[in-house]
Amino acid sequence: MDTTTIGEIIRGDKEVFPPYLYSAYRATIKRSPNLPLLEVPLTLTELTGPGPAISEITPEDADLTRNAGTGGEAIGQRIIVTGRVLDDNGDPVPNTLVEVWQANAAGRYLHKRDNWPGPLDPNFLGIGRCLTNEEGVYRFLTIHPGAYPWKNDPNAWRPSHIHFSILGPSSRTRLITQMYFPGDPLHALDPIMNAVPEPYRSRMIATYDHSVTEPEWALGYRWDIVLRGPNATPFGERKENE
Repeated sequence: MDTTTIGEIIRGDKEVFPPYLYSAYRATIKRSPNLPLLEVPLTLTELTGPGPAISEITPEDADLTRNAGTGGEAIGQRIIVTGRVLDDNGDPVPNTLVEVWQANAAGRYLHKRDNWPGPLDPNFLGIGRCLTNEEGVYRFLTIHPGAYPWKNDPNAWRPSHIHFSILGPSSRTRLITQMYFPGDPLHALDPIMNAVPEPYRSRMIATYDHSVTEPEWALGYRWDIVLRGPNATPFGERKENE
């Protein structure tokens, strides 16, 4: 990943990426900068290391329906989410750590600050990870996340989504984004999603793929992640419970 290019694109091209201040997304009003940003030169450590600290990754890590360690299975519609991590030339990026986190089928996170009255699932942690293979392919088995309320306005609901983190060889090469599902009526009402201008916003929406769907088991969705270039997936900064 070219971190210099990524850093310039994320906030440097207002036609592609959301601004720091997007008034419809009320939390940005308080956390957007009031003064011009200062450029802080990157050090050798930030550019070359220490890199991702990856413990042993097992196939079970990518199965969110059963990786809670309880012996039970998560409740909800099983889905398979797969795709490729690609560079700006369309070439695969192998051996890249892909992490996901999401709400459960009721729209509830396993998080101490998430206390809305959606039921918790004791068999669902809502986190998973895998490494891309030589073709840049990742694959997760999970459940379809539910929508959930948040306090942006009195009747605000976040559309179903899965958070993705892609981690390269250094601390500066972590990219975070969100994947949405096709046909969700809440898309038009979500200021986080709509802060990204079109046509780039549509790149965050997965495609239903019947060839990925497994009979009598799980629906399949395909979503490629392009790290940079004119076809790049929109990325942003991680925010708690968004």
